[in-house]
Parts: sequence; structure tokens; C-alpha cells
Amino acid sequence: MAISTADFRTGLTIETGGGIYSIVRFQHVKPGKGGAFVRTKLRNRRTGAVTDKTFRAGERMEQALIVRRSMQFLYRTGQDYVFMDTETFDQESLSADVIGEGAKYLKSDAEASVIMHGDEILGVEVANTVDLVVTKTDPGLRGDTATGGSKPATLETGAIVNVPLFIDEQDMIRVDTRTGEYVQRVSS
Repeated sequence: MAISTADFRTGLTIETGGGIYSIVRFQHVKPGKGGAFVRTKLRNRRTGAVTDKTFRAGERMEQALIVRRSMQFLYRTGQDYVFMDTETFDQESLSADVIGEGAKYLKSDAEASVIMHGDEILGVEVANTVDLVVTKTDPGLRGDTATGGSKPATLETGAIVNVPLFIDEQDMIRVDTRTGEYVQRVSS
């Protein structure tokens, strides 16, 4: 489906220059002299790289139709992660490169959205926050407070995050998968 720069909005996915891009930010500019243009910041859906691109006002391009399939993470085999489509029960094996940073927060039976363009898998979106058990961390000391500092902790998936000093092994914590930061301790 052909669209023009007047249809731009944040999150829209377009095909341009042989790539598939999501619009991160855009701005319509009408200088006092010369023609209007649209300045954009685009994220490449295949590589994750962010680039700046300027389009002439009214320029036309193809909209990339992106489909999100709900899938369940089953298990890991070597460097591959096996997902199952929750509707058709088909299994897909994806590499850590396709999944991205979210791979270190995946545990069995976790739900994820697989982003596809046609038959090509562009990436995987995991939940914004996940609850994971701390498997290894230094012991807390008497007098540690919630605002007193931080220490590294290894989680059940192998990810390492900085947590407050009062967190102990076997505590369940909530982690923001977008930033990799500790959010709060969760009661089991």
C-alpha cells in the first residue's frame, strides 16, 4: 500500500531503499524559502540501527505490513531458542541475534511477540517486565537500605543485573527488559 509523508506517524513501518524501517520520530519542516520536507529518525527492523533520513513533502513509498504473532518460548538448544505458535502449535527455532537483548530474560513458557514481514522474521518482543529469581548474589549486610547502593545479581536465566543491597539469593525480582534494570522485589 503506497503512502505519502503526510501519513507519517510514530511507529509506522515503511519500505525504502531496500530496507524495512519503523519511524521513531518525524518532523514536518516548511522553510521560508524552498520546498517543505520531512525530517525522520528511522529504525531498521532487520538490524536495529537508527538512521536519520529526510524526505521531500508528499514523497510516496510503500508501507511495510508487519504482523505480530503471539508465541511461547519452549526451550533453548545451543545458540537457538525454540518458540511455539500459540494458535497453530508450529515450532520455530530462532537465533539469539534475531531475538536481541530480550533473549537473556526468556524463561520457559514465557509469552513473546514475533514480528514478521511476510515470511521473514524481523525480531522478537518480550514483555516489558519479567519476574525472575535471583540465583547468585553477595549476601546483604546489616543496615542495608533501599537507597544505599547496589550489587550485581545473577538471575535464573543467566542475566546479570544490579540490585539493591537488601536483595538475597532466592528472592524474586521484577526486571525491566527494555533497560535491563531492577524495578522491585516481588513477593512469591
